[in-house]
Amino acid sequence: MTPTLFGRWQTRLLLLATIGVLVSLPFAIGWIASSANSVYFWILGYIAIFGLGWDVLYNYLQKSRWDRDWPAIYQLLAGIWELVFVFCGIKLFGFLPIPLHKEELQLATFLLHYSVVWLAVFISSQSLMRIIFLRWRFRGGEWL
Repeated sequence: MTPTLFGRWQTRLLLLATIGVLVSLPFAIGWIASSANSVYFWILGYIAIFGLGWDVLYNYLQKSRWDRDWPAIYQLLAGIWELVFVFCGIKLFGFLPIPLHKEELQLATFLLHYSVVWLAVFISSQSLMRIIFLRWRFRGGEWL
């Protein structure tokens, strides 16, 4: 079944609040990043907040497809677009506040963090959600 807008929102928030936080923890406590910092949770928050808005657009675009399906390649393209948007907002233009100077956030660490979070959430949405919430995909992605 094609996810509804409300189902997209629920799934995005659930996965980012669980899987996203777990994946961000090693970055935040300094195991992967050069120093411990909460900036990775800020990035995760921006991904969640702006993702809710992007989901409105994705839902609209999905309805214009003849089969109303959203293939995995589109999810990859959406992930790349969201990466570019958050990166520009934090690092290039600086209109998204973070608890560091934008110059202190290293590009490689930002890309690694975003990529690992995106991959973990994507894999979880394609596997764990279908195992844990058996009727999840039959309810348009809504788990409540």
